Amino acid sequence: MRIEVRRTGGFAGIERRAELDTAGRPDAATWTSLAEQALAGGHATPPLGVPDGFSYRITADGRTRYCTDPHLTESQRQLITRVLKEGA
Repeated sequence: MRIEVRRTGGFAGIERRAELDTAGRPDAATWTSLAEQALAGGHATPPLGVPDGFSYRITADGRTRYCTDPHLTESQRQLITRVLKEGA
């Protein structure tokens, strides 16, 4: 599964983007489960956020969902943090 996270907004308005491919990883099942949970809690269109807050676009296997701070689910927060940290 290919997972991409795009973060926009914030005080400086700087975009950050990372993606991760789970193919061949020993923890692929964990990533897939986390991505499925994160997508299930997302919106089909970008929701309104708060001033200077971050907005996120999560794409996994061609499915895209949107979410914003401070209204992230725990699975979205975990996935976003991990992909931005480990992804390229």
